[in-house]
Amino acid sequence: MTAGESWGDPQTEAAGGGSVVRRILLGSQLRRLRESRGITRERAGYSIRASESKISRMELGRVSFKARDVEDLLTLYGVSADAERGPLLSLAKEANVAGWWHSYTDVLPGWFQTYVGLEGAASLIRVYEVQFVHGLLQTEAYAHAVVSRGGASRADVERRVALRLERQKVLVSERAPHFHVVLDEAALRRPYGDREVMRGQLQHLIEMSERPNVTLQVMPFSFGGHAGESGSFTMLSFPESDLSDVVFLEQLTSALYVDKRDEVAQYAKVMEELRTDSPGPSETRDLLRGLLQLS
Repeated sequence: MTAGESWGDPQTEAAGGGSVVRRILLGSQLRRLRESRGITRERAGYSIRASESKISRMELGRVSFKARDVEDLLTLYGVSADAERGPLLSLAKEANVAGWWHSYTDVLPGWFQTYVGLEGAASLIRVYEVQFVHGLLQTEAYAHAVVSRGGASRADVERRVALRLERQKVLVSERAPHFHVVLDEAALRRPYGDREVMRGQLQHLIEMSERPNVTLQVMPFSFGGHAGESGSFTMLSFPESDLSDVVFLEQLTSALYVDKRDEVAQYAKVMEELRTDSPGPSETRDLLRGLLQLS
């Protein structure tokens, strides 16, 4: 997808990305409390004048939390001591902090807002990309060429490109994650924009690959069949021990977030095989320089 304006101070940045993580953490804790008391989602919903599906969305961290609702649920679940209620209510307050990307809701699909928040809060981002250069590594000109394909208005294209560039600031922020990306050679061979756009993109990849928090590898055509046969995916890991790794699978009109431990483990295995089978970062830079000379 895409990126935006100025992030403001680092604490605001962290709160923006962290709010999504806090929603997920609070939701999972509320679910554990409900299940441990043997209370159904339907009964929990009734207690806060909401539907069973609303409770499900809350427990998945997909909606914001009203303090009154959290208070009522904690009472229903028998959590009465201030020492237990206090941290959860504070978490609810922190979970409602709006992220910087909320000013881009006009061009940012709702299903992708969660991803942007998770991306900003991750400590490790692992990616396999086939179709084009990953959004965090795209130049402005390349991003413009990618976004323009959809037939959007000029104003929307500019907004989407701005959003993509804003997302990229995570890689140079004070709390930058480690970013490990394996690009299929097809992503480098497929032209977006003219010759100069592609040359600029290849040069940018070389420069970004030299950053200490970026590991870039290219899976070459010459290797033949490989572990990434199922297509592109992103794995997100977080510093919070309570939050499991998440695999993000982008689709045409929606996205799938995979967090079941055994399924995530399969993606981790594929990523490790791609890492092992692809040329290392130094050899990858040589490959990129070779493509640059040919372009």
